[in-house]
Amino acid sequence: MSPPPDSTSKDPEQIIADLRRERDEALARELALAEVLQVINSSPGDLAPVFEAMLDKALRLCEANLGHVLTYDGERFAAAATRGNPQFDEWLRGIGAFLPEAGSTNERIVRGESIIEIRDLTDDPASKPQNPIRRALIEIGGFRTSLSVALRKEQSLLGVLHIHRQEVRRFSEKEIALLQNFAAQAVIAMENARLITETREALERQTATAEVLQVINSSPGDLTPVFEAILDKAHSLCDAAHGYLLIRDGEEFHIAAAHGDAGFFETWEKQGSHRPPEGTALERVARGERIVQIADATAYDGYRNVPIFQRAAEASGVRTLLVVPLRKDDAVLGAITAFRREVRPFSDKQIALLQNFAAQAVIAMENSRLLGELRGRTRDLQESLEYQTATSDVLQIISRSTFDLQPVLDTLVKTAVQLCNADFGNLFRREGEVFRRAAVSGLPAETPGVVLEATRGSIVGRVVLEGGIVHVHDVAADPEYMRLIHLAGQRSVLGVPLLREGEPIGVF
Repeated sequence: MSPPPDSTSKDPEQIIADLRRERDEALARELALAEVLQVINSSPGDLAPVFEAMLDKALRLCEANLGHVLTYDGERFAAAATRGNPQFDEWLRGIGAFLPEAGSTNERIVRGESIIEIRDLTDDPASKPQNPIRRALIEIGGFRTSLSVALRKEQSLLGVLHIHRQEVRRFSEKEIALLQNFAAQAVIAMENARLITETREALERQTATAEVLQVINSSPGDLTPVFEAILDKAHSLCDAAHGYLLIRDGEEFHIAAAHGDAGFFETWEKQGSHRPPEGTALERVARGERIVQIADATAYDGYRNVPIFQRAAEASGVRTLLVVPLRKDDAVLGAITAFRREVRPFSDKQIALLQNFAAQAVIAMENSRLLGELRGRTRDLQESLEYQTATSDVLQIISRSTFDLQPVLDTLVKTAVQLCNADFGNLFRREGEVFRRAAVSGLPAETPGVVLEATRGSIVGRVVLEGGIVHVHDVAADPEYMRLIHLAGQRSVLGVPLLREGEPIGVF
């Protein structure tokens, strides 16, 4: 019986050739890994060229015919890159995001396995009609042997790297190790992309917040540009098609600003201020819910039973919607809405971002309220000072005109017209049963009709008959008012009696 062959029996030239081949293969693997790292460095945040370079090198060095990278969002897989078979690539991308089939390679990866090799896809328990991806691999590409490596960061599954051969031939330990290295590089690239994306998004959020604050500062008391800026930034960063900002008045809401689809808002604006129907997202927010998100409005009874929303949704294709209240303490001041035309729920980060913009809207509203109160107090103080100054001026004229009443009356009428923002004024004195004009401001002194009787046809007569202040909002709409009085285009008229011991001696 001959002894078993060993290395000592090999041809020295064959040993050298084998060593050179192993060296060249090792160098090729190291070079491929280095080249992928270069792609990662030169494409920060862009995963497509990284995955494509990785698949190209994996297929060549592992002698495979097809490769694809799937990403995982915690629930579904989606194709990120495929190489080697355009027909399978088109089919895989056509199915979109998908749930892993029970017993499939992807489902086993989700359950915790890291490396899965299937010697023959046609002779594997998972190769059943209900597994569409496995069936497509066999029927479209004729693939037999496959190798899959999980893309994991610590305990989080980010995706899967698959390669396939069209013949039944197992992958070597070196090929498996190489694919593991490519998987590790894919995880590095995905983590880099995540960090870059988060940094960019954080910068965009900070920039948007700063820009809205600038609008608030540059538009004190004017809420319209603030609300428009908030909607523009919020919808852009949250990837929303359109939405609006509503202000609450009692139990009703009205649109204060809108962004996006005009057809949707026209439907609502025709309704004006409205009380939100029971069960709708806005009504739920008004009742105290912190946020309300409806994944698919067409399947939500709160909207299917509201005709006006159905019309608006059909006009603009609303599917997913998010409503965040404008809240100050426990009071709901209004709401911000964001709509999408496809069924795609808003992420936690996007919800938090919309809440931040809602807080800015509340700040703007509170600033406007405080500024309005301050302006009101300032206006009251200014009016009080004007009244005091006018009273002082009249008293000075009275003191200087002891025996001449006319300057006093003229000053009184002129000052009253100015302070009351009137167009003209008269002062009538009683002469027996009639009243004669004694002073005028804003009208020619010789204007006819200066003697009036105590009838309801004039403001003078009504003041005398009623014995108190009379305010006629529109004399043109008053059937009793004397038409001859319209000499100067009177519309709103105010009359005040001059009383002595309860008896009218004149009318202002």
